[in-house]
Amino acid sequence: MIKNPRLIRKFEEDLARSQGSPDYEKALRIFTDLWEEGRALGVLPTRDPLDGIETDIRIARILHSCSKISSPK
Repeated sequence: MIKNPRLIRKFEEDLARSQGSPDYEKALRIFTDLWEEGRALGVLPTRDPLDGIETDIRIARILHSCSKISSPK
């Protein structure tokens, strides 16, 4: 059990800052490893790729309308 989440968050941020942005090969390796983990857990790939698309479209429309309202002219 994490007793001090702020300390953990600070550690993660410092570690990420010290390592810098990953290069393409490292980012691809991370993605591939995460994909394989998802497959091992049985959550990837989804059975229906369009499952939940209505929600995604609705969120995209809301975000798009917000960007029009808040953008300076």
